[in-house]
Amino acid sequence: MKNNEIPMNRFLLVTVTVVCVALIPGNITAAPKTDSVTLTPAGEKLQARYAAMLSNLQAEIQKVLPPMDERKKAAFQEAREMVKKATADANAAKRSLEKLQSAKALVEHAKNKWIAGAEKGIAAAQAALKNATTNAERVAAQKELAKWQANKEDGIKALKERQEAWEKLKNDEPKLILADQNAQATLARAQTNEFNAAQALLAELEPFLSNDKLDTALVKCVVLTEATPRGLAEFAQQGREQESLVEQLLADSALMKQMLEAGGAKAGKYGPAMQIYTAIQKNTPHAKNGILQRLALGTSLEHAVPIAQRNRADQPGAAPVVDPVKRYLHYEKAYFDGELDPAFPNMTAWECRYITNADAPDHVLAWGRQMLRNYRPDHVRNPDYGWRYSGIVRTDVAYRHSHEYKDTDSLEFYQNVLKNGGLCGRRAFFGRFIVRAFGLPVWGVTQKAHAALGRWTPSGWVVNLGANWQHSWFEGRSGSDFLLETQARKSPQDYQKVLRAQWIGVALGEQKYDSMKDNTGGLWNMLALFQKKAIVAATKPSHLDALGQELAEANESEATKTTAIVKATVTDADKTIRIASNGVITIPAAACAGSVQLMKSFPDGLQAVCGGTFTCDIETPHPGRYALTARVVNVHDEEQIQLTLNDSKTSIVVVIPFTCGQWEQTKPAEITLARGKNTLHFAKPTHGFALKDITLTPLAIETK
Repeated sequence: MKNNEIPMNRFLLVTVTVVCVALIPGNITAAPKTDSVTLTPAGEKLQARYAAMLSNLQAEIQKVLPPMDERKKAAFQEAREMVKKATADANAAKRSLEKLQSAKALVEHAKNKWIAGAEKGIAAAQAALKNATTNAERVAAQKELAKWQANKEDGIKALKERQEAWEKLKNDEPKLILADQNAQATLARAQTNEFNAAQALLAELEPFLSNDKLDTALVKCVVLTEATPRGLAEFAQQGREQESLVEQLLADSALMKQMLEAGGAKAGKYGPAMQIYTAIQKNTPHAKNGILQRLALGTSLEHAVPIAQRNRADQPGAAPVVDPVKRYLHYEKAYFDGELDPAFPNMTAWECRYITNADAPDHVLAWGRQMLRNYRPDHVRNPDYGWRYSGIVRTDVAYRHSHEYKDTDSLEFYQNVLKNGGLCGRRAFFGRFIVRAFGLPVWGVTQKAHAALGRWTPSGWVVNLGANWQHSWFEGRSGSDFLLETQARKSPQDYQKVLRAQWIGVALGEQKYDSMKDNTGGLWNMLALFQKKAIVAATKPSHLDALGQELAEANESEATKTTAIVKATVTDADKTIRIASNGVITIPAAACAGSVQLMKSFPDGLQAVCGGTFTCDIETPHPGRYALTARVVNVHDEEQIQLTLNDSKTSIVVVIPFTCGQWEQTKPAEITLARGKNTLHFAKPTHGFALKDITLTPLAIETK
């Protein structure tokens, strides 16, 4: 981050000057656009038929809806109006206070970040100038010094302007703080009154909303409404197969209900969803029940609108969208192979749709699982679900600007991100990708000039690498509303009442509730919202604070990056150095000392993450020349580390190759060992790497 930019931890109070340019997807092929479809004569007949079905169902539903107490309904509407006014007043008070706080923060930033940063740059440039030994070094240092001196002058000028603006406002601070507090208190009282008024109506409707007798009509009505008669006709007119699929769906009340319980087809595309679901069933015998049936359904609903696939830059001819059937089969195989998280079998169909909607190709998802098992198995075994898998972003996806790296066209996008790092967007994308790869749901979080991720844990959903839910949104929905739904869905029986209220709202043609806009939603839709709130108020779910907000636009400390999250118990057998009959010496990672953090490997044994200097002591029965190789995993750039033998004044180079997350042997480096004790001193690497063992193979040894 430049020194004239405002740090992320203040982005909630002030206007941030940095926009995460990596929010714009790269190397991703857009899904093909769908042109408007003209109905054929057969299609027009189908549309008329579906429209008649919908009209009849709407009339049937309206006849059996229970009457509401008009006084209670009026009290609720009046309470909503009070909230509307209190919200406007609270927003106005908040804006006034934020304007003042922004002015104050800008002054502090100019002093402590901009000018202080420029002074550090000046000092560094002056030191470089003093130590310069060539004319080129002196010219470069003078240029750097001039740049930082000019930057400091700009900072001083900005500080003066900001200080003047703050001086004009600061006397109003106590008054604005009090006004904000009063407005928030008034809003809280109005919201409580609104909640109580809604509960009075819901108590009256409790018998009706608890009864499933109307579900058959409701779910068919909702599917017809969301899909629209024309949308269904456009799909059905494509051929007998498509028309038959629509007929099968509309005749299957249980399947339609399960679809709606799982959030419905994306963009109302129930025809494509049914087509995908049927194709999955034809391609596997395992998707009939249990978790795999829920996975098949969630995948079908989410992929009803094709998901653009993020392909390698050097593969312009690759499939532009994710194949939903292959995506399901990919996860089915991973499940049977034991590669997914232990919590995966408990996922609902609604949660499954947030697992299989990754933009990575299937083989890249497989690479992600294998890479993490190889390189940092401690992230896979992390008992803290809040950071399980996504912790790799903290330790290995560096916060870097695009001018600091160059992606490789022959690598996949996510391999490049892990190797090179990036701004908040790339880091959030990788976190979302790796959590989904292991079979856990993710909701893509967007925040002001920032990207993060929301993820499932057994205790509830939590934000990684950003601020909390109230500062988040994604795909036209607020983070607070998404969190509310996740919490309410924890009570599936009570959640049926939420769904029925929503379905009635659809049947009546009401305006839907929009969490990104104030004062939206018809009566039944608002009652559904307050039914969710009532469930959460009764169940009192745990509040989970956002994780890693301090790392949203910063890197983890070097020491913490290579600290094992789950350390292994090490026995003497683990440390045993083996000498084979042919003289080959194998040094396990557990036998090394220094900055090596030991952890359990997959499927067994131990390995270490090496992030600093370390040594290996060996007793050599046969002195002579040996070829040293090491079994390593490196997800960053190839690097050379210095190896010094015993008390030698010279060192040799051991090249740690970029292995893209796979185990590989380093190229041999020749060393000469003395008889008896020898100590191998390895210098600190630039990046951490995983080490399984070191092998010393005799080249020319003394046997006497």
